[in-house]
Amino acid sequence: MPSSKWAGMTSAPRDGSLVLVRLYASEQGPSEVDAVRWSKSARSGEEAWVANDSDPFARVAYADAELAGWMPLPTQMPKLRSDRVFVGDPPPPRNEEDTDGGGI
Repeated sequence: MPSSKWAGMTSAPRDGSLVLVRLYASEQGPSEVDAVRWSKSARSGEEAWVANDSDPFARVAYADAELAGWMPLPTQMPKLRSDRVFVGDPPPPRNEEDTDGGGI
């Protein structure tokens, strides 16, 4: 799935993994995005999407009907180094006296 597309909630993973969801606008405010996971209450057995930053004693939970779509969390930073082998002149040798950053 492309990372910039919202998918329907029926395809969202219900395995406890963290995902982003888009909430519908309501009387409480405009549409927002939240990080949630699917969870089952130990007390009531009720299942819902629970906000990642919820307090254990005051959970913020959403029903599927409140959510417009989901997408996976962004991945880690892209790999910055290349696997390619450097071909060319070797770098100049380090001056052992300049280990503290050199002078002005």
